[in-house]
Amino acid sequence: MTIQAVILAAGMGTRLARPNPKPLTELSDGRSIMHQQLHNLQEAFGKKLRLNVVVGFKMEQIMEHVPNASFIYNENYDQTNTSKSLLKALKNSPKGGVLWMNGDVVFDPEILKTLRPMMKQDQSFVTVDVSSVSDEEVKYTVDDHGFVDLLSKKVPHDAALGEAVGINYVSKKDKKSLIKRLEEVDEQDYFEGAIELTIKEDGIKWLPIDISQFYAVEIDFPEDLVRANASI
Repeated sequence: MTIQAVILAAGMGTRLARPNPKPLTELSDGRSIMHQQLHNLQEAFGKKLRLNVVVGFKMEQIMEHVPNASFIYNENYDQTNTSKSLLKALKNSPKGGVLWMNGDVVFDPEILKTLRPMMKQDQSFVTVDVSSVSDEEVKYTVDDHGFVDLLSKKVPHDAALGEAVGINYVSKKDKKSLIKRLEEVDEQDYFEGAIELTIKEDGIKWLPIDISQFYAVEIDFPEDLVRANASI
């Protein structure tokens, strides 16, 4: 079975204060963030991997950096957020479920092995870390059946069960609903806003997958890069 994967790499990454696109940030082992992600994906899925990268800011640099991927251009990268980059990727994807990740996540390759059974079952999911809950991160709660209920930065700290990691999967049957909700949300919304709408309006069941035993660091600030380098 072909594994469709998407890396969202269109943003400008201004908070890290680097001149190049954030996914090209070099790690302590000499790889870039994107090369670490690509290596993890190739190790997990091999020749079954079909990879698309959504580009925008300084796209030529990323395209030269990962020449064997396919690319989708978000021409409004400086005016939109991850919701619209994911929308472009899903609308350009063939039939079937799609695994996607933010282009600034440094993560343990074992995570993808953990996710394979849920992908094989074609179950939509959101990866989460229950060991940490920061006010600045996307947080989540669950309903009485254990599926994601709320998913946003607005979730109250005392109600949150953990943080979203930024690696997610939408099943074949749920993809149409997610595309519709991605079209509806504001241009500056994160894709999590559309996920919440699929839960509230369409009854979609997103399973939270706890990957706390592994490392997964979203690189927003220099201190995040330090943490990531200590983990790889």
